[in-house]
Amino acid sequence: MNVEQARFNMIEQQIRPWDVLDAHVLDLLAVVRREDFVPPAHRALAFADLEIPLKPGDAAIAAGQVMLAPRVEARMLQDLQVAKHEKVLEIGAGSGFMAALLGHRAQRVLTLEFDAELAQSAYANLQRAGVLNVEVRVADGASADLSADGPFDVIVLSGSVARLPDALLELLKPGGRLMGIVGEEPMMRATLVRRSEAGLMETQPWDTVAPRLLGFPEPARFRF
Repeated sequence: MNVEQARFNMIEQQIRPWDVLDAHVLDLLAVVRREDFVPPAHRALAFADLEIPLKPGDAAIAAGQVMLAPRVEARMLQDLQVAKHEKVLEIGAGSGFMAALLGHRAQRVLTLEFDAELAQSAYANLQRAGVLNVEVRVADGASADLSADGPFDVIVLSGSVARLPDALLELLKPGGRLMGIVGEEPMMRATLVRRSEAGLMETQPWDTVAPRLLGFPEPARFRF
């Protein structure tokens, strides 16, 4: 595989056509080596338009232990407009790739990972990539007490939830943004919330589908 050609094709054929036109985001995707954050068994798929399992077997996908598709990560990064002075919280470290992208844009990033083995791998990937302003913490993003760490300028949910948690929305600074993928298959929407003096403003700029983040509540199912 010609890695640089594959990276170029990913950007030009998957990401740019998905309305990711921010030059800073596109330049970042050209220099942060996505393939270094992919498990060796799936490295040939590093630039494919799909979710990549981070552990062996179908159970990883069922448990949401995947790298999101490149275009989804890129669109989220573009919509959040992270600035160099900002503090970021990510829920769902996975392989550490999204945290690496955020680390290049932000002052500091705290990323939480439910699975201790994945957290250790994400930390090692970030260290090898020289991204030193990211803290990887083993924690349940659905229930962790983050009052001592917040508030945050940006919060990213790297996976889907049934609804955005109030506890995370309360951690947003004035002017802060939170993005997550909300809903149930087959229809989910990227949801961006901004905090202003007037309160919270929500938009849903695009549709996609993503695996669930572990630990977050699901709506009650109606039964006959």
